[in-house]
Amino acid sequence: MVLNLKNPQVETRDQRLGTITQWDGRADQLVRDSVFTYGCSKGCDNGGRRLCEQSSPFQQASMCAEHIAVTNATIIQESVVVQHSPIGCAASQSFTARYYRDLAARRGWKLEDPKSICTNLGEQDMVFGGVERLEQTIRDAFERHDPRVIFVATSCATGIIGDDVDGAAKRVEDEIGIPVVTLHCEGFKSKHWSSGWDVIEHGILRRLVPHAPQRQPDLINVIHLGGPDVFSPLLNPLGLRVNLVMGGNTLERLAQMSEAAATVTMCFVLSYLATGLEQEFGVPEVKAPLPYGLDATDNWLRDIARLTGTEDKVEAGIASERARIAPELARLRKALKGKRGFVAAGAAFAHGLLADLRELGVDVDSAFSFHHDPTTDSGDSQQDSLGHLVDVWGDVPNYTVSPDQHFQAHAALQRARPDFVICRHSGTMAVLAGRMGIPVLPIFYSNDGLGYEGLLTIGRAILRVLPRKRFYDDVAAHSSFPYQPWWLAETDPYAAIAEPA
Repeated sequence: MVLNLKNPQVETRDQRLGTITQWDGRADQLVRDSVFTYGCSKGCDNGGRRLCEQSSPFQQASMCAEHIAVTNATIIQESVVVQHSPIGCAASQSFTARYYRDLAARRGWKLEDPKSICTNLGEQDMVFGGVERLEQTIRDAFERHDPRVIFVATSCATGIIGDDVDGAAKRVEDEIGIPVVTLHCEGFKSKHWSSGWDVIEHGILRRLVPHAPQRQPDLINVIHLGGPDVFSPLLNPLGLRVNLVMGGNTLERLAQMSEAAATVTMCFVLSYLATGLEQEFGVPEVKAPLPYGLDATDNWLRDIARLTGTEDKVEAGIASERARIAPELARLRKALKGKRGFVAAGAAFAHGLLADLRELGVDVDSAFSFHHDPTTDSGDSQQDSLGHLVDVWGDVPNYTVSPDQHFQAHAALQRARPDFVICRHSGTMAVLAGRMGIPVLPIFYSNDGLGYEGLLTIGRAILRVLPRKRFYDDVAAHSSFPYQPWWLAETDPYAAIAEPA
């Protein structure tokens, strides 16, 4: 799929990839339908071009593409983000400030709050336009903070009134002499917040990555979601250096991306950037399945070695790592045998965690994914992470796709009856499972489950939460839910939302 970087607005995931947010059934059926050759399993006459979604009459909660784009722009060092929006859209900056401070502590940055300004659009602006207010806010951001780059993020409000954000940004950029990068992230454009990743990566590719005069043959771009550097221990033995991007960046790291020998991504939700680097700058993307589980990690390293000419070193590194973790892995498998797990996370990360759990000997027959991409921007079948999971580890009989809806998660957990839940973030699913008496392992940084050491990290963490069952039973005994008894007993996340007659 060719990405259009000339257009300041990125095409949404719904349009490019056919992303869906509502589905329930067997994982192998979803894999089959995602190939776009067999058509829809729900009897829809769509010519096999799009997956058919299930539907729900309402949503209890959601998240916004603007939040994703703004957060990841704000945590770029020496930047300022201008949110061209009503003040309510800037509420997410409270989360971003905590996130940035955590990254700063981990990476030795100056401990400070990230910098952002909201144009605070009001009723008059919605009627007469807010372009003049935007231009002045960009000037104020430059004068107050002396940044090296300013990002301008749109909102639902500015999308509705049609402000010429690109024109305003260009006029002020000519005045102040630094890049002013527009991020078109109106929340209503896409039904899933993951489109926000594409927005920030589109802006970076268009404005912040130069065409490099030469390659650094030992440099590997690693696109990740933040967290500890678990990649250098895997790649340093091959004589390779890691350029960590996204999840907190310096502008120098972003500029270096076009100099790298290859790019790997730790979640295919982030693959827009990797595909763009290959298309526009000739930096090849490693398309091997993500390194969750032993065999997948082996093959991931081999693919990197093939692209970087380090095949002579990779087998020794693989053998050394397997030997190192073997004794503890055996102990973890013995301790976890017969335990039932449940995974709740976004797309490829959920698939990776499922692989980790099955590698550890945990029984997993249910999962809850926040969205599903039938394909990736590269279009390479190797990046079919759900298909890879099913091929290697077998089917997941109860596979639910839902944008983190509380009432659907309750039904999915009632059906699964797991011994523990492992989930991305500590929001809806973690709180819900805890109130249902189920031990919870929330993971904020997805790096924790990657590679050989990640397998041990996940296993150790599960063994830490399992003994807390009595605590969670006490929580459940003092918890209640705002649902009718018939829904509390429901085990179908997409059952008709109406009380039976």
